[in-house]
Amino acid sequence: MSTTVAQPAVFAPAAPARSRPASTLLTLARRRAMLTSRTPRQIAVPLLGPALLALILAPALKKATGGLHSHIDYTSFVGVGAVGLVIPLSCVFAGLSVLVDRHSGAQRELLAAPVRRSYLVFGNMIVALGLAALQALVVVGLSAARGGVFHITATGVLWFLGASLLFTVFMYGLAETVASRVTKEEDYVGAVPVLAILPFFFAGALFPISAMPGVLTAIAKVLPLTHALALLRYGFIDPSGKGLHDIWGMSSTTTEAWLSLAVVALFAVALSAIAVKVFSRSVVS
Repeated sequence: MSTTVAQPAVFAPAAPARSRPASTLLTLARRRAMLTSRTPRQIAVPLLGPALLALILAPALKKATGGLHSHIDYTSFVGVGAVGLVIPLSCVFAGLSVLVDRHSGAQRELLAAPVRRSYLVFGNMIVALGLAALQALVVVGLSAARGGVFHITATGVLWFLGASLLFTVFMYGLAETVASRVTKEEDYVGAVPVLAILPFFFAGALFPISAMPGVLTAIAKVLPLTHALALLRYGFIDPSGKGLHDIWGMSSTTTEAWLSLAVVALFAVALSAIAVKVFSRSVVS
């Protein structure tokens, strides 16, 4: 008589449920937004310089110089140019917060969680995008309140939003990359003038790039901020695309706009990839 030995049932442990990428990003972005709301200076300080440009400097220069001697109102010209300062400053402050979070915050605990490291970068980027957009709208609103003349259409809004969002992605990627490379807040703060302020004076924020010497004009055409400002003005104050013509020298304004948008997009994608790569390396070194 044969006997059958019952085999014990083997139960495989259930695989841990993976959270959806969108849910993870929103959770990380919500955390960063809560931290940002606790530091009002991160919201207010980047606005001070650009607000002074829009409210005081632009009208004063318009009165002293007579403006641009063209159909473009100089107050609104500088008001939109001030967006090219507020976005870099906002992103640089966001990068500084990441550096502080690494030293005294919860970044170490987040790295131990089953979350892709790229999500940490993109979660912070979402908040940086929202904050920079709010600050840019405030600057443009101040310029309009000070007498700036704007020609806003639905298509112009799309050009403005596309250029500003892509440029913000580029600037935050740059700020995140530098924050991952340095170890001290003092070193990061020392890089602020080069990252956020120096390009502002070469990118046609206060005057057309064609007014500079030929060498500086050629350098300006390489800067993503130059292309972003030309698109912002094309969308809000300069339907003729004079700023785009100064860059490309073509007859088709629409083609020039798409080319400049492609340049800003290329910089945004490249710096985002670099930021993720550098961040991932920095947390294991």
